[in-house]
Amino acid sequence: MRRSSIAAVAAIGSVSLLLAGCSKADDGTGDGKAKAAGADAATKHMVNASTKKGGTVTYAMSDVPDSFDPGNTYYAYMYNFSRLYARPLMTFKPDAGEKGNTLVPDLASAPGKASDGGKTWTYTIRKGLEFQDGTPITSKDVKYAVERSNFARDVLQLGPNYFQQFMQGGDKYKGPYKDKKGKGLDSIETPDDNTIVFHLNQAFQEFDYLVATPQTAPVPQAKDDGIDYVKHIVSSGSYQFQSYQEGKQAVLVRNKNWNPKTDPLRKQYPDKIVVNLKVNQSTIDKDLQAGDTLIDLQGKGVETQTQAQLVNDKSKLASTDNTYGGRLVYMAINTTQKPFDKVECRKAVEYAVDKVSVQTAEGGAIRGDIASTVLPPDITGYKKADTYATPGNKGDVAKAKDQLKACGKKSITTTITARSDRQEEVDAATAIIESLKKVGINASLKQFPSGKYFTDYAGVPAFDKKNNVGLMMMQWGADWPSGYGFLQQILNSKAIGTSGNTNLSYLSNKPIDKLLAQSIAAGDENQRNDLYGQIDQAAMDQAALVPLTYFKILLYRSPYATNLVSTAAFSGQYDYLNIGTTKK
Repeated sequence: MRRSSIAAVAAIGSVSLLLAGCSKADDGTGDGKAKAAGADAATKHMVNASTKKGGTVTYAMSDVPDSFDPGNTYYAYMYNFSRLYARPLMTFKPDAGEKGNTLVPDLASAPGKASDGGKTWTYTIRKGLEFQDGTPITSKDVKYAVERSNFARDVLQLGPNYFQQFMQGGDKYKGPYKDKKGKGLDSIETPDDNTIVFHLNQAFQEFDYLVATPQTAPVPQAKDDGIDYVKHIVSSGSYQFQSYQEGKQAVLVRNKNWNPKTDPLRKQYPDKIVVNLKVNQSTIDKDLQAGDTLIDLQGKGVETQTQAQLVNDKSKLASTDNTYGGRLVYMAINTTQKPFDKVECRKAVEYAVDKVSVQTAEGGAIRGDIASTVLPPDITGYKKADTYATPGNKGDVAKAKDQLKACGKKSITTTITARSDRQEEVDAATAIIESLKKVGINASLKQFPSGKYFTDYAGVPAFDKKNNVGLMMMQWGADWPSGYGFLQQILNSKAIGTSGNTNLSYLSNKPIDKLLAQSIAAGDENQRNDLYGQIDQAAMDQAALVPLTYFKILLYRSPYATNLVSTAAFSGQYDYLNIGTTKK
């Protein structure tokens, strides 16, 4: 199980990378190509460890990110990647597997100091920090970053809104772009340049995890122009943007004003980092094996065809990592779209889905175990249950038709959405359509790109209503490794907005909202975990979503990439903070 105890967080002044027992970078061939370290090696320790500097680390992605703006992103891979140029108050230690869940100070010099029963949190920022232009980083830059990312929802819609929900007066503050006085939110105080104090409207016992999001990475107000800030992001990390071509490529180079004395985590190994966008996934898979690309930015694993090639070749399998990532593949049921506003119609969908066919479409057991709960087994609070059990997990036509009858329907016509650049998601949706057809639910598939999925399509209530979207394919990972970090943004009614929603079920359930609030305020971890299990069961009773698989990834390790660790903190992806290259 993942660790979520705040008490376990140590005030780490310096963090060294795990080197013992690693595969050395010079153990390979003369051209810098490393020998295969063995299957799943990077889930246990660092592979191809090296302090070699120089070269270019190339990333590729089949679509585009939601945004490179640290205050306007919500994909795990961007939380991971953004730390190269945006330092949050806290972050996760670059380490393998569950050890990667260890929370450590980043921009802050120590974990937060809680007072008032967990309603007030104080952080001290390291001294001597500078932006890429040499100007000092202060607590005011952190305060502004939080305000722009959480409270200007009409401008920056893509990230979570925890701070808006939990800061005192957060429901009234309209954000810095509409703030005529320029004072900002009163409940975030900056008594001096190195101190920031957060005053919450309720106890929040896991607040150190919340400030590990890129939303706390400092932003200089004078350089911010809202949605266009992504074109000229001001770095606080070890790398800065040299160029950015929207939809095509981003190039990062070393930040000369980054000081390793103020940063025990980053090592600044490569000269340059290149991110190529809109590259066909099969091309990415081939380039990874050839060494032309070192990292698949999305970290979702190779495609099904490549997977078969790797699994059936022992020499290639030795360069792969297969692991859980604290993620759930599921289908959200739109609880506001008729007739799915009736729970019986939703239950009909639950019973109808053949989950074995979905698992097969996703690539088989190597890509995930069949799921029956909202929380995956590697998230604290998970309790084994199967509310809508069917024979062999292949669906139950009779029970589905019974629920449909109870709903007052003989048939339903609806739309299901999936991300066009995720073939396994499209294939899974296609399998679901076949299952639903057997019980009289006729779903037509609409595909949309990942980069716009939440802002323009599946995450927009008005669009879903107009297009009769009742079902939406989804994959979700914890914002931080606890039940609350997993559940809040997909089940809480306060997470629903006009765009950019991740509560795709549009679930507004007062008992669940109450349990969520009760859980995060509980000082005892065991009590919190028990409540997380209750929330999970309540969501399943509401048939708000159909759990499909507990997602696993199959990553390919490039033979030219150094310092690779598959971390649980970022859904099993490689930790992007210190990847280098031996390629000549």
